[in-house]
Amino acid sequence: MDSVTSQANQTVQEQATTCVVQTWGLNKVYRTGFWLNQKLESLKGCSLSVYEGETFGLLGPNGAGKTTLLKILLGIVRPTGGKAVLLGKPIGDRAVKQRIGYLPENPYLYDYLTAWEFLRYTAGLFQIPRSQQNQRIPELLDTVGIDRKTAKKKQLRQYSKGMLQRIGMAQALINDPEVVFLDEPMSGLDPVGRYQIRQIILSLQEQRKTIFFNSHVLGDVEQICDRVAILARGELICTGSLDELLGSKDTYQVVGRGGNPDELKRWVHNLDFTEQRWFGQLDPNATPEAFLEALNQMGAQILELNLARVSLEEFFLKQLRSRGIESSR
Repeated sequence: MDSVTSQANQTVQEQATTCVVQTWGLNKVYRTGFWLNQKLESLKGCSLSVYEGETFGLLGPNGAGKTTLLKILLGIVRPTGGKAVLLGKPIGDRAVKQRIGYLPENPYLYDYLTAWEFLRYTAGLFQIPRSQQNQRIPELLDTVGIDRKTAKKKQLRQYSKGMLQRIGMAQALINDPEVVFLDEPMSGLDPVGRYQIRQIILSLQEQRKTIFFNSHVLGDVEQICDRVAILARGELICTGSLDELLGSKDTYQVVGRGGNPDELKRWVHNLDFTEQRWFGQLDPNATPEAFLEALNQMGAQILELNLARVSLEEFFLKQLRSRGIESSR
């Protein structure tokens, strides 16, 4: 994997915080076809770390393997190879499941129950005492923005997509989890619904919850994530904080062509090539004048030099295009 995070920074982070999710070379192969004689590799050597209290976003086009990775971490799907731990225990550990919350992309809710009845049923699965349920359920309804009286009277089949997503979020939080897994939490929502889910995630951040979620709504990810990773064709192609991936607002974005790739790496961070061009961020310790002189000496040509931070969407699409992948977000 081509990680943009320097080894030094990673070591400092590991020492400073507790690693909640850790994977080493995760691999998943599915058998397909009528005779199950064909193999589909959904994950290829996936290694990543998620730290306590951070919001980690896993990005990728449709079919990239995002949901497969999440289900492996939850113990729903078994990996073909590799290793992973969650909260210090091997994945699938039953005791750990008491400490996590999960919102699927398309949650199945019992349509003929009211929201209150559904949350009481979910609380029962965690063996939460009735006295605690009576306190916890109203708090969660307030958190996700559902009226308490409506929650007691209205059946779930009468709820909108956005309201169902909020009830799904409430059930994921019913056990006050340490780690919350969200699979495409903004999928299919209108701008108002996306805003509401985003505000709920921000409230979880204030509680210092660890949040791991998949998404292809890059604008929302850019607003709420501490670190992100991009998964494509089952492989992690980059990971890091937004500043590490996109540069700060004082970073020069450069596009050019020609020159020596090894020499260019001394000047340009996150250097990538596409369509006979290269692009990246100018080293913050380098001056534009010195950089231009170095380009002249190596026979390279500068096409763009802008003092601006690229958007996550621009970075995401460039990463895919540089590897010949067309996004189908």
